[in-house]
Amino acid sequence: MPVPYNSMHTIDINCDLGEGFPNDAALMSYISSANIACGYHAGDTDTMKATIELCLKHHVAIGAHPGYDDKANFGRTDMTLSDCALYDLVAEQITLMQDTCKTMGANLHHVKPHGALYNMAAKNATMSRIIAEAIKAIDPTLILYGLTKSHLIAEAKQIGLRTADEVFADRTFMPDGQLTPRTHPDAMLTTLGGSFAQVLMIVQFKKTAAIDGSTIDVNADTVCIHGDGKNALDFAKKIYQELPNFNIRVKAL
Repeated sequence: MPVPYNSMHTIDINCDLGEGFPNDAALMSYISSANIACGYHAGDTDTMKATIELCLKHHVAIGAHPGYDDKANFGRTDMTLSDCALYDLVAEQITLMQDTCKTMGANLHHVKPHGALYNMAAKNATMSRIIAEAIKAIDPTLILYGLTKSHLIAEAKQIGLRTADEVFADRTFMPDGQLTPRTHPDAMLTTLGGSFAQVLMIVQFKKTAAIDGSTIDVNADTVCIHGDGKNALDFAKKIYQELPNFNIRVKAL
C-alpha cells in the first residue's frame, strides 16, 4: 500500500458555471476556481457578468470555458472543424471572456475547454496544439486545464504554456485514462461516498480505480465538479469540507 503525503498539500476544486443552472451562487463557497461558459455552448453576456461578479465576491479564480457553438446539444456532440475554424472558435471565446473580465476589474486565470471539444482534444494532438496556441497568443500567462496525461496537457507543455492536470469528482475513468463516455451506464459517480473516495485516493496516492476494476496512475492539480450535475452542490460541499481532515487544503493554482 502506498504511503500518502505527510505534509500539507493543496488541490484546486473547479466547477463549470454560467451555464444556466440554479446552483452557481451556492457552489461558490465550496470551489476555488470557476470555468465560465462563453455564450457558445451555454450562457450569454449577462450570465458571464453575473458569474464573474460571484467569483469576485467569493475570491474564486476565473476561467474561460469555450465550447462548440452548439447550444442545442450543450456542446456535448462531436463536431469536425478546420484548423482555422477551431482556432477562431477558441480565440473568440477567450477574448470575449477576457474583455468581460477587464470591464469588471477582474483577471482571467485559466482556460478549460468544454464537453465534446475537451474530450476530442484530449485524444487528438493536433486539436490540442491549436487550442494551446490560441490561448498562448491571447495571453501566455493563462493556465490550460486539461485531462490528466492527455494531449491537452502534453501539447500545451511543448509550447511553454502552463497546465493543470485535471481529474473528476463525478466521472469515472477508462483503463486507458480517458473519461468513460457519457453513453456508458457507469460514466457518472452518483454517491457522496463514491465521489469523495475517488478524489481522496487521487489526491493522496495519484491513483484511481478504472471502471473495469484496474488501478490507473493519474496526476491531479485540479478536481472538476460539473455544475449541471444533480449532485454538484452536495459533492462540492463534501469534498471542500472533508479534505482538510486529511491534511489537504483547497486552493486555486
